[in-house]
Amino acid sequence: MHKEGDEVHLETDEARSGDTPGVVRYVLVIGLGLAILVLSVVWISEAISLQPSDGDPVTTEERALGG
Repeated sequence: MHKEGDEVHLETDEARSGDTPGVVRYVLVIGLGLAILVLSVVWISEAISLQPSDGDPVTTEERALGG
């Protein structure tokens, strides 16, 4: 820190007056990964449950409509 006339000049770390450990980055990455995993499991399980079996006259569209 140094003064030039009435101005005070600070370094970047001094101006922030705190540290940035990057924990938020890890929380965001873990949260995004879990969201992708959960949504994929839901999507894949629904897709598997809507597959018509052999000899089943009900189509996938009819099954989705409750028919």
